[in-house]
Amino acid sequence: MQFLKKDKLNQTTKSRGDAGEDEALAYLQMRGLRLLQRNYRTPGRGGGEIDLIMQSTDGTVVFVEVRQRSRSDHGGAAASIGYQKQRRIILAAQHYLLRWRQLPPARFDVVTIEANGPQWLQGAFDAG
Repeated sequence: MQFLKKDKLNQTTKSRGDAGEDEALAYLQMRGLRLLQRNYRTPGRGGGEIDLIMQSTDGTVVFVEVRQRSRSDHGGAAASIGYQKQRRIILAAQHYLLRWRQLPPARFDVVTIEANGPQWLQGAFDAG
C-alpha cells in the first residue's frame, strides 16, 4: 500500500514537471528558439540531465533548466539551482557537445514557472 502511495505521488510530481517543461518550451519557441533535444541524460549513475537543449537564431546552443515552485519560500524556483545541480548540468552539456564537430557558442539559461508565468533568466550561470 505504501508503494502505491509513493508511486502516485511521484507520478503527480512527474506530470507537473512535464507540464512545466511544456510551458517553458512553448515560451522559448515563441521567442525564436528551436528545440534540439529534450530531457538529455548522460549515461551512468550520478550523471546529469538537461531539461531542454535549444538553439537561438544566432546559433548559440542554450542549455535550459526548468524549475517550478508553487510557493516562493526560500527564494523561489531560481534559488533552488545550487552548485551541485549546476555542475551536473555543465557536465551533461559537455557530454552533449562532444558530438559537435565544431563547438558552437553556448550558455546556460533557467526558465522558472511561477504564479506570474514563465520567467527567462538568460546566462543564469556559466561553466567557468
